[in-house]
Amino acid sequence: MVRIREAIVVEGRYDKNTLRQIVDAPIFETGGFQIHKDKQTLAMLREIAKKRGLIVFTDSDGAGFVIRNFLKGAIPAQHLKHAYIPDIYGKERRKAAPGKEGKLGVEGMTPEVILDALSRAGATFEDGALTDKKEITKQDFVALGLSGGKDSSELRRKLLRKLSLPEHMSANAMVQALNLLYTREELFELMKND
Repeated sequence: MVRIREAIVVEGRYDKNTLRQIVDAPIFETGGFQIHKDKQTLAMLREIAKKRGLIVFTDSDGAGFVIRNFLKGAIPAQHLKHAYIPDIYGKERRKAAPGKEGKLGVEGMTPEVILDALSRAGATFEDGALTDKKEITKQDFVALGLSGGKDSSELRRKLLRKLSLPEHMSANAMVQALNLLYTREELFELMKND
């Protein structure tokens, strides 16, 4: 598995599942065209792009380019990198028939093609060395009452609203997003001020 500094945004969960097997990086989904209406997710992606950098990795079909172009217009260019997969015709294993344009999407690419696309995009490959930053963990969520308590889900919703993050994030997705945007100390300070 290869560690990448930037976060990656893909169209859907199957793309995300494929990338998770190849790279160690935060991976977010646009939900396809849902990103056009989801102001909270877009705001979160802007913030992540500003703090860490964001690689847009969509399919090479028309829909993928519509989503890519939307993100290009919504997030400052200096924070974005673009990974492109080649036009390879066929169908993904899970599908009964090829897509509308007959091209494989990100989920249908081999690890070599994906790593080549990320390399060409200028992804920052890291050696896996540990940083001094103390990560926010699920144990921290328990200690703060964000997990495992009777009011945990309400506390998480309240924190998500306060931070202008998408309200439907799972606890795991929330941990990932918070690690990109805040330090552990900042999270504890935020929770203390409530």
